[in-house]
Amino acid sequence: MIEQNLILILIGLPFIAALITASLSVNSHTAAAWVSGLSMAGALAVLMALHDRIVTGEVLRVTIPWVPSIGMNLTFRLDGFSWLFVALVLAIAILVVIYASYYLSRSDPVPRFYSFLMAFTGAMVGMLISGNILMLVVFWELTSVISFLLIGYWHQGQAARDGARMALIVTAAGGVCLLFAMLVLGQIVGSYDLDRVLAAGDLVRGHRLYPLVLGLFLLGAFTKSAQFPFHFWLPGAMAAPTPVSAFLHSATMVKAGVFLLVRFFPVLGGTELWFYAVTGTGMATLLLGAMIALFRHDLKGLLAYSTISHLGLITALAGIGSEGAILAAIFHIMNHAVFKASLFMAAGIIDHETGTRDMRRLSGLIRFMPVTGTLAIVASAAMAGVPLLNGFLSKEMFFAEAVDWHNGTWLDDAMPYLATISSIFAVAYSLRFIHTVFFGPAPVDLPREPHEPSAWMRRPVELLVLVCLVVGILPALTLGPALNLAARAVLGPDLPYYDIAIWHGFNTPMIMSLLALAGGTVLYLVFAARIAEGPEGPPLLHRIRAQKIFERMLLALSWKWPRALHKLTGTERLQPQLTIIVVLAIVLTTATLWQTVQITDRPRSNPFNIAFALMWVVGAACAIGAAWQAKYHRFAAMMLLGGAGLVTCLTFAWASAPDLAVTQLLVEIVTTALLLLGLRWLPKRREEIADDKLLPARMRRMRDLGIAAIAGLGMAFLAYIIMTRPLIPNVGDWFLRNAYYEGGGTNVVNVILVDFRAFDTFGEITVLCIVGLTVFALLRRFRPASESRSSPDQQKDIHAANLRDYLVVPSVIMRWMFPVMIVISAYFFMRGHDLPGGGFSAGVTLAIAFLLQYMGHSVRWVEARLTVLPIRWMGVGLLIAGATGVGAFAFGYPFLTAHAQYVSVPLIGKVPAATAMLFDTGVFALVVGATVLMLIAIAHQSLRSARLREQEASEAAAEAASGPTEREAV
Repeated sequence: MIEQNLILILIGLPFIAALITASLSVNSHTAAAWVSGLSMAGALAVLMALHDRIVTGEVLRVTIPWVPSIGMNLTFRLDGFSWLFVALVLAIAILVVIYASYYLSRSDPVPRFYSFLMAFTGAMVGMLISGNILMLVVFWELTSVISFLLIGYWHQGQAARDGARMALIVTAAGGVCLLFAMLVLGQIVGSYDLDRVLAAGDLVRGHRLYPLVLGLFLLGAFTKSAQFPFHFWLPGAMAAPTPVSAFLHSATMVKAGVFLLVRFFPVLGGTELWFYAVTGTGMATLLLGAMIALFRHDLKGLLAYSTISHLGLITALAGIGSEGAILAAIFHIMNHAVFKASLFMAAGIIDHETGTRDMRRLSGLIRFMPVTGTLAIVASAAMAGVPLLNGFLSKEMFFAEAVDWHNGTWLDDAMPYLATISSIFAVAYSLRFIHTVFFGPAPVDLPREPHEPSAWMRRPVELLVLVCLVVGILPALTLGPALNLAARAVLGPDLPYYDIAIWHGFNTPMIMSLLALAGGTVLYLVFAARIAEGPEGPPLLHRIRAQKIFERMLLALSWKWPRALHKLTGTERLQPQLTIIVVLAIVLTTATLWQTVQITDRPRSNPFNIAFALMWVVGAACAIGAAWQAKYHRFAAMMLLGGAGLVTCLTFAWASAPDLAVTQLLVEIVTTALLLLGLRWLPKRREEIADDKLLPARMRRMRDLGIAAIAGLGMAFLAYIIMTRPLIPNVGDWFLRNAYYEGGGTNVVNVILVDFRAFDTFGEITVLCIVGLTVFALLRRFRPASESRSSPDQQKDIHAANLRDYLVVPSVIMRWMFPVMIVISAYFFMRGHDLPGGGFSAGVTLAIAFLLQYMGHSVRWVEARLTVLPIRWMGVGLLIAGATGVGAFAFGYPFLTAHAQYVSVPLIGKVPAATAMLFDTGVFALVVGATVLMLIAIAHQSLRSARLREQEASEAAAEAASGPTEREAV
């Protein structure tokens, strides 16, 4: 139980730190850094407390029920592999927090940066320890979204915005592919639990859908880890602040893809298709990234392409899939994160202290920055694979795996040569980084005078470089046990212990390492001058820019092709769009129900009633009148449409559905009033626009009448079929039996909404919140045309829409109705669990109370007396509803599980109480906020229109007083 709580603390600490730092003021730089650093240190301490259990080979699990019916549970799983990866993420995060506190400017919104950084860390940790493959995808996509915010942190720059957008599009699209892969994989295995999936390798590899699953899975992994041909997003992301690059692009985000390849190797790997796809892509990325890195002139650009190359190396090892290859892949993940994070930080120091990252302007910095230069040289040597450094060990293990025989294919035979050539380029670009930046003549004309940074800005680099040295000299004592533990977590407990040594004799991998060091040195010395003066790319390839290709494809897919398709099939008019939608609905419904609907001979349950028939005659007359009046008088059409809605409300009441009747009545009032408030901005009806070019107006109206008749008769037919079906047991009977005993309420409809199907309701109020904010945002930018310049016909519609001209109830009575409506709202809310009502009805009722005030008085009069703050209502409502659902976790129940019991109230006695009422409170607050927010937006547009009319009237009066203009005189 203690271990389970520690795992929950581990996953929760980064998100808590993100919330705290987000709430700090813009100038709280030091406080944000301390909160972030201490939270990461606390999480690392929690992880270390779990080490003793992990060393024994145990897999720690925590499962919180979420949606058990579909296998969606909050399951966290910690084994040796994920433990090592989480330790790497948290350790690098602490160093990045320290580094960022000195790197970022005081003018930057630093608390926002730390908030994004902590949220990303939490998402990364959640992805690493997810024990449910669907939950893994959720955290996977969360890393893409938050990385977009981090890369675009300096959003005032075009490069940052472009890089963030490109990274989000590529990685999120890969995440969608991964989601489909996980859905299919879960269906094949019969479970979404990670342990069951990893144990079903033979079943998955033998299934006919294995190629589909593998292809979608690899698209997700390759896009995240920037593998060819999806590598282009990573260099664009270098517009991010250097602390972001040091964290995301060395130790976390780009490592997520290779983590997934290693993690799912037991279930998807070991086939020829896996070998060709993964190893082939990895080797191509390894060679391409190394070649391009040599020709980049930007420091971070060189490091970005070297990162792509090293990620290709790890991917190739995962594709090989032997025991030594998996161990080498894990080892190089750790080593690359350490030396690449230190190099990114060193590049940031150089940029911070000199004002440029262009290597063509940098030289001789070792004289001005001797400590930083020494640290960067050691880290670059580790990247090149120099002996006695950590990079040499894992690269030599890669050479050993490349030399070994695996399957005798052409790719297997070519691997030693490709690996050696790639390493030659790696040595060359590492040597260029060292020689160009730190040696040679003193730099001239730099934006800033170069000098050493503050000591604490350099401390993270020093610690990382020290790790490069210690692991390179003492690998077996430092990282050896953790590596073997991680490899056993992936390949099984029977994996023999692998002793990592710094010397294995003068063998083939050693010869390959020496060839790479010598060849890379010669390559750089021969072509150094040409590389420095040439373009940023290898010969014959520098003109092919994957980023430009992506941008053109994105432009074609998002603008040119949709625009061409819209010209062929689309229209900007609302009526044809509605016609297409209705016709498609009729066709699809007919095709679906054809030959499946059976008409029974069961008599009608109720005899014919003349009063009911007359009521429907009135409703039909209102509907027909609304359609007819829409051509001449929109206000009358809206009133008649409200009459049809009122008949629908009475029908619900007649059919013993009081909840639906109340809701229908309240919604009808609100929607009718809101539409009337916005009626003034509808465009003038002009026959030349309304007429179809291919169809005369009369024929078009006959066509629309036919479509409407078919749709209406079809709905009536379906209703008749349902009402005359035999009364067989169904899900409704279950709700009737269990509403009181399971939900603690006698109002079955409300119990379904706030208890049995509360998750659906939570989604619906979330959508309502989004809709309210969207309408508010649109109306804020909406600028109505001048109404004073309208034609007489349009002025008629405008004056008809002015509600105060038609109100016969004095405004004072509307004022008196306000407290009455509040009482009715409270009445609906308090009785909703047992009698018709509920949070939605109460919220709409209170919104109507505010609506009446805006209808009966001016906007200034209302807002001088009422302060509503609807956005806060919406936020508080959503927070209450979500907190009610999360509160069930504290008692070990799934999300949104409700509890009902009787409580004793003094002087009253026992009264029913349910936690669902808290959820209903959130629904109530959000409905009030969303409805009033849209109302206020429309009311302010009316006020703006009135001010515009007043301004134009004053301008016209001034113009008349000044006499005729020069043009009028002419």
